[in-house]
Amino acid sequence: MGQKRTAPIGEWVKTAIILFVLFIFIRTFFFSSYEVEGDSMRPTLESGNKLVVNKIGYRLGEIKRFDVIIFHRKKEDYVKRVIGLPGDKITYADDHLFINGNRYREEYLDEYERPILGQKLTGDFTLEELTSAETVPEGELFVMGDNRLVSLDSRHFGFVPIDKVVGRVDVKYWPLDEFNLDM
Repeated sequence: MGQKRTAPIGEWVKTAIILFVLFIFIRTFFFSSYEVEGDSMRPTLESGNKLVVNKIGYRLGEIKRFDVIIFHRKKEDYVKRVIGLPGDKITYADDHLFINGNRYREEYLDEYERPILGQKLTGDFTLEELTSAETVPEGELFVMGDNRLVSLDSRHFGFVPIDKVVGRVDVKYWPLDEFNLDM
């Protein structure tokens, strides 16, 4: 007669430890969860939204214009949209974005009525007026929040070093009715 063999408690503990270490490894090097604080990315992201951030994808591929990223600045993490890449010349005029002389439509801002209470959503500026640089320097990004009237972004604190980027926002998973895989 065959006997059922049960795994000793030590095997269960060893399996649990391996799974825990694997979880920590994946969370540390590949993906992380963040919660949005503040209104600087409205309407795309709202305070309390929970996000999955891909920490490795941007290292394997390039950061693209209009990606939503998380980056370190001082002692905090910020979530903003990439507007300018290294070498870009950026101008805003009459609520229109121009990069290297070409006009770009920012579809993610369509929810805002233009003009809002008689003012522009994004004030007119050139990159040189804000930063004294004609183009975005190598190894840096120019970022802006979608809620341009309240966002603290590159217009205020300058360029973001690419090495300070934590990762690209890939998924908004909370609240569930706003689940979005296409950030």
